[in-house]
Amino acid sequence: MSYKKKIAVVDDEPDITELLKTGLQKENYSTEIFSDGYSFVRYISKNKPDLVILDLMLPGYTGIEICKLMKADPNKKDVPIIMLTAMDSETDKVLGLELGADDYIVKPFSMKELTARIKAVIRRTSGVEPTQEEEKGILSVLDMTIDREKYEVKTGEKKVFLTTTEFKILEILASKPGRVFSRDSILEKLWGSEKIVIDRTIDVHIVKIREKIGKYGKFIKSVRGVGYKFESD
Repeated sequence: MSYKKKIAVVDDEPDITELLKTGLQKENYSTEIFSDGYSFVRYISKNKPDLVILDLMLPGYTGIEICKLMKADPNKKDVPIIMLTAMDSETDKVLGLELGADDYIVKPFSMKELTARIKAVIRRTSGVEPTQEEEKGILSVLDMTIDREKYEVKTGEKKVFLTTTEFKILEILASKPGRVFSRDSILEKLWGSEKIVIDRTIDVHIVKIREKIGKYGKFIKSVRGVGYKFESD
């Protein structure tokens, strides 16, 4: 019997949670529903779902506070988060991505689109990819290593925590040193036909990657009007 992925839904609107519960069960996901931030924080302290669908405006802890708590917890920071909210400005979306969310869906939404996004995020965060043999192995740049099979980055002996999306962007750039990748091509590699189109999405992730990999951040170079490349020379 195959394992059912467990999705935690945190939203204070009963009609939304009922829609999500029914729709996700049809897709063979197990669901846990929470109508406020406090109950979800209690739950997450002892449990680890496979994915969280998180509203930003909640009673108790807000979605932003919950996201920060999860990303600060070594045991929960790798749990993917999809933010589901009526706050649809670019600033809100960028903030969500900066906090480590893997995707951002604006209400009202279609269940078909949401389940497509869930599948895309789970594929990216499951650790099964990459599937082709030539995409496996370890990339090395001086004493920084990018392990594609373990989804792990180290600078020397120090392990660097990247979200799965950040890891994939770094891996894409480092796999072809010197090649310039446009923002659109990076989005296409990450999300394919299910990509979210936010002008600053890639820029936000690049800033976070540079911060996290320290002195190696200088190898990720901006190409004005085009995108980014990885160059260690």
